[in-house]
Parts: sequence; structure tokens; C-alpha cells
Amino acid sequence: MTAKGVRRAQADRRARTRSALLEAAARGLSTYGYANLVLDRVAGEAGYTRGALYHLFANKEELALAVVRWVEETWNAEVGRLAAEAADPVDGLMALARGHAAYCRRDVAGVMMTLRVEFAGQDHPVGRAITDIVDRLEADCADRIAAGRAAGAIPPGPPPAETAAAYLGTVEAIGIQLAGRAPWDVELTDRAVRGLLGLPPAPTDPGARAS
Repeated sequence: MTAKGVRRAQADRRARTRSALLEAAARGLSTYGYANLVLDRVAGEAGYTRGALYHLFANKEELALAVVRWVEETWNAEVGRLAAEAADPVDGLMALARGHAAYCRRDVAGVMMTLRVEFAGQDHPVGRAITDIVDRLEADCADRIAAGRAAGAIPPGPPPAETAAAYLGTVEAIGIQLAGRAPWDVELTDRAVRGLLGLPPAPTDPGARAS
């Protein structure tokens, strides 16, 4: 094997190790929170040693921050993309809501909520990272709501910022309560968001439900 091939193989192994550790840490953070996360358990569940974990992450804070970024990237690829590709603001808001409900079927989806609650009111790097993500998402949803109202697709109501906060709170709460209970997680999220935005109910079509 050439030196280039060796370096590529090493990079691939490193990427696989990092991905496995991040996923195990995400499950751990979702279940136990940051304060109770045990790095030995994370490494063992990922199939690696504690040394392998510390080779990639200096400490628990660095690992948690990496998990937050990883979950954000995963969410953007699976959910944010749906909203970005939507033809109009209402379609984008509905696609985001339904996509998030489906995303919450994954066992790592509780990371953001768990850490958000744990670090509420604290000045901590992990808490700040999550707040930044939520703030950006809330601002994007507020822009979509304002655009939908300007186009006449969403009826007048409370200010876009407050409506966006309520929209995200609704989507998040149903995602937690009905996580994995398909197809009702998606259907009830759709119904709740339509009501909050003042939109008419979607036509009933059992064949269109997510599986």
C-alpha cells in the first residue's frame, strides 16, 4: 500500500471511530444528561477504549460540543433541507414540522432538549452552543411566518417572533411526547402546527401518512 493509501485508510478509521463515539455520546447525553455522562461508558458502547476517546476529544465538554454540532448537521441534512427546498414559506414550515417529528424517531434526537433544559440559566459553552442554534432556527421560522403573512398564505396573528417561538415549542413538545409512534407523530404535529398558524386542516389521506 502506498503512503497515500495508508493515510487514507487511517483517515477512514479515524472517521469511523469518531462517528461511533459521537453517536454513543449522543445516546448517553439524551438519556443521562451532561453531568451524568460517563466517558468510559460512552467508549465501551461505541466499541472503543477510553484512550481512543481521549485521542479524539480532550474532555467531556469538547465531546459534548462535538455532539451538538453533529446533531445539528444531521438535523439540517434530514430536516432543514426539506424546509430549504420548499417552494413557499408555508410549505417550508410544514415540511420542517413533519420532518422533525420523523427525526425524533431516532434515539439521539433528545440531545438538544436534554442539554437545553440542563443548562438553562447557566453560562456554559454547551448551553451557549445550543442557544445559538435555537436562536438561528427561531429567526428563520419567524422570517417564514412573516413572508407567509405578507403573501396572504398565513392569516394575521401575534408577532412573527412570538409565533415562531410557539411553533418551535409545539413541534419540539410533540416530537418528545410521541417519539417513534408513527404515523401519529407526524400527523398530530401537522395538525397542531396548522392550528397554531391559523391554516386549514390538511385533507385526510391515510395513504399519505408517514410510515
